[in-house]
Amino acid sequence: MYPSIEPLRKSRDTLLLRMRIAFVGGASGGHFYPLIAVGEVLHASSPETKLYYFGPSPYQRQLLEEYGIEYIYCPAGKLRRYFSIQNLFDIFRSFFGVFIAIWKLYVIYPDVIFSKGSYTAVPILFAARFLRIPVVMHESDSRPGRASKLTKGFAKYIAIAYDDVAPFFPKEKTALIGIPLRKEILVTHSDPFGELGIPNDKPFIYVTGGSQGAERINNIILRSLGQLLTRYRIFHQVGDANVTDLSLAAKALLQESPYLANYYIVGSVPSHTVAALLDAAAVVITRAGSTTLFEIAAHGKPAIIIPIPEEISHDQRTNAFAYARNGAASVIEEKNLTTNLLIEEIDTIIGDPARFATMSAAAKAAALPGAAEKIANLLLTIAKDHA
Repeated sequence: MYPSIEPLRKSRDTLLLRMRIAFVGGASGGHFYPLIAVGEVLHASSPETKLYYFGPSPYQRQLLEEYGIEYIYCPAGKLRRYFSIQNLFDIFRSFFGVFIAIWKLYVIYPDVIFSKGSYTAVPILFAARFLRIPVVMHESDSRPGRASKLTKGFAKYIAIAYDDVAPFFPKEKTALIGIPLRKEILVTHSDPFGELGIPNDKPFIYVTGGSQGAERINNIILRSLGQLLTRYRIFHQVGDANVTDLSLAAKALLQESPYLANYYIVGSVPSHTVAALLDAAAVVITRAGSTTLFEIAAHGKPAIIIPIPEEISHDQRTNAFAYARNGAASVIEEKNLTTNLLIEEIDTIIGDPARFATMSAAAKAAALPGAAEKIANLLLTIAKDHA
């Protein structure tokens, strides 16, 4: 038998009469930022609703504070796919995390939980099951992660970003909606080059390898600069840990070349700058994180996707091909990546107006706008029924 929640409800004071919505998941930016996108909508549309984030250390705590989301610490053990002695400790961490989550959820008792998956969500979702708190789950990838497979039975509704993943979930409670994106990512700039302080005299290429950078992409771009910079401007996000070494390497390779001025290298990109970069870009070179792909789609930009190899990441290769299926992007697997192949692909996309237009239209068609609003409205509806 599940414990009755009536005694708790009867003891609520006036503050507890407000609807309460909890967020869980978010071990990486790809999981965390969609939570923030939904929180942003709720903060604006329903300011009286109390928002919480449950889990280990949040990816960016300042964003929780910005949208009035209270952080509640709950431990979780990581679900690694490789041998590590830490796996043993993390089994116990997750086990005790369930009991801590039961206690903290019982004290706050949210009316609904929105889960973005990842190992950080597992203990909280088991606790939610025990306390009979409704859960809405979102799966970003084209193939479900281990956490999603483990907890899918706990969800009242499941939102997905790719049709490919639908067979893994119960049909009657699964809907294709895309990925929640923050409003600042969706801003359209009439003069993105002016916003960036970059001349609009050559086609512009935006290269991003995620928050940590991507070593293989960084190295191939570096080796390609001598040929690319004569025709293009390149904005290269390399990861904070790599920016100094790669900047020195680029200067050494190009020496006194006047084309060095066409190369912009940064460790990380402020979120408010991403929209301008995407508006300015003729083509985007990227890994296959789903949130990044849907940000590119929202701006209708052709992409060259270089997914993390499948033996390292279980989802990036399938994400890349699922996204590129309608022609929005070309995919180059890392094992096939060479400077000549990358340069040829860039030249073909930018130099062929018909192909560029087709890829741009396909990207816009893949965007699936309004996901954050759809999930926020669903959470409010469930919360009102549950309160």
